[in-house]
Amino acid sequence: MSVAEPRRIVLFRHAKADWPPVSDHERPLAERGRMDAAVAGRKLADTGIAFDLALCSTAVRTRETWKLAVQEFPQRPKTVYEERVYEASPGELIALLNETPDDAQNVLLVGHNPGVQALADILAGDAEGDARERMSRRGYPAAAFAVLSFTGSWKSLEPGVATLLDYWAPTE
Repeated sequence: MSVAEPRRIVLFRHAKADWPPVSDHERPLAERGRMDAAVAGRKLADTGIAFDLALCSTAVRTRETWKLAVQEFPQRPKTVYEERVYEASPGELIALLNETPDDAQNVLLVGHNPGVQALADILAGDAEGDARERMSRRGYPAAAFAVLSFTGSWKSLEPGVATLLDYWAPTE
C-alpha cells in the first residue's frame, strides 16, 4: 500500500469493568461491559473498516472487550497484546503507533482512559461533521471509540495530523 492512501486509527476504550478485590490490571468486565463490548463490536464492523492490526492492552478488561467485540467482525485482524498500552500516556501511544509497519493501513487500539481520550484529542487537528462536538459533550465513556484518518507513514503520526471522522459511545 502507498503511504499516500489514508490510514485509519480507531481508539477503542475498554468496556465497563467490575471492581472485585483484585489488582487494577486483573479487573474483569462487568455484565454491562460484556453487553456493551458486543454492541461496540457491531458498530465497529458497521464502519466497514478492514483492520490490518489490533493493538490491545494486556489488562483483563481490555482483552475481554476485544474478545467480545471482534466476534462481530467479518474478518479478525492480526492481534498483538501489548503491555505498553496499559497506563500509557498519549505520547507513549503515539510512539507505539509509530512502530507500526507501513503495510498496515488500518489499526485498532484497545486501551484505557485517560490515554485513549487524550490521544484522540491530540491527534485530531480537524474533524468531520459534529464528531468533535459529540466527543467533547460525551467524554470518552467505557466502550466508546473514535475513528481518525491521516495520510503518511506510521512514523509520521504526530499531534494534529489526523482528522476525526467519527465517534461512538454506547449511549449515542
